[in-house]
Amino acid sequence: MTRQSKDPNGTLMMSRRGILLGGATLFAGSIAATLCPTLSLAAVDAGTQGQFMKLSNLLIQHQLSPAVGARIVDTASGEYKNLPQMLDAIIAIAEKKNAAQVEDFFGDIPDGELKDFAHWVISAWYSGCSSEKRNATVFTYEEALTFKTTSDILTIPSYGISGPNLWTRPNLPLSAPMPRF
Repeated sequence: MTRQSKDPNGTLMMSRRGILLGGATLFAGSIAATLCPTLSLAAVDAGTQGQFMKLSNLLIQHQLSPAVGARIVDTASGEYKNLPQMLDAIIAIAEKKNAAQVEDFFGDIPDGELKDFAHWVISAWYSGCSSEKRNATVFTYEEALTFKTTSDILTIPSYGISGPNLWTRPNLPLSAPMPRF
């Protein structure tokens, strides 16, 4: 509890300790909300999350992280307004074909919004982000399937100053060329 008092003019004053504790509480709360993925996923219900993971497992035959899936479906719910219906429609196509893998039913997904969404889901799992744009939402780095399939033999590429994974810049020589004789 903070101590408050009034100055001679009648203005309400708060002690420095009260201001410091209040600021620290607000700062800690904002950090916790940013770092805790379950707080940001309140808009996506458990049924939609379950359907998304079911669809993801049909589209991708890898061991998928539910935490990464929760981050992907959270972004998808903002980008695709009829997300639950899209999930149900694609899953229904797979179930109608008794699909065990993506090749069994992917050709039957109609062109347009459903097929584009299926491609987006696959891309999100493999790339770990929502798009190739600069303002893309990053879901994961280490758990991205593109990296995961080679993680036992490759190290994680580092981020350069000029952009992530910018390997196309020409290398400059470290020293003057050797003289020729």
